[in-house]
Amino acid sequence: MSVLRWPPALLPMALLVATAFNALPAWADGPELLRIIGQDKQFVVQTPTGPFTITRTMTVCARNKGFLQPLVPLPGVRPVTEIEVLQALNDTGTMVIDMRDEDEPLEATIPNSYHIPFNELEDRMDEMGCTRKGKGPWDCAKAPQIVAFCNGPVCPQSPVGIASMVRAGFPVTKIAYYRGGMMDWEALGLTTVTGNRPTHK
Repeated sequence: MSVLRWPPALLPMALLVATAFNALPAWADGPELLRIIGQDKQFVVQTPTGPFTITRTMTVCARNKGFLQPLVPLPGVRPVTEIEVLQALNDTGTMVIDMRDEDEPLEATIPNSYHIPFNELEDRMDEMGCTRKGKGPWDCAKAPQIVAFCNGPVCPQSPVGIASMVRAGFPVTKIAYYRGGMMDWEALGLTTVTGNRPTHK
């Protein structure tokens, strides 16, 4: 029985071939399935020819591992498109807020937007025009309109942030939600900038 011996100069190539063969079972399993709604990674549609399963995998566009968000995260919140976001950027009575939980400066965001991470909103209500005495409830009667966004249609951060704002006393009628977020903004070729407009503390 003959034994295959690799010349020393070809040993790195042999190692590469062995690694590739070891990876074959992972390829056979297919791409990683991402969440669609909540924890579910599959959605079954009943077609005339029988059940058909819809899945979601990572692509150049679907670069976020979150899960699909509703168009209206809370009753009373207004969904907006890029057109309304663009108009809001020039409205002195509106704050467009990037609610992604990322370090500053953000590498790419919507020009003239503010950055308040979703998990800091309740502690920074004063930066959104709310006031309070001591530890009392927030008074947001004079607060501006808010347009909230994060990574995109599968990002739960801004919906969670909106819920925390409303829980803390911010009027839901003053909140708009740009579900498309950065994913849609960049896919449409709209301009982005590094860093954000500072809030008034």
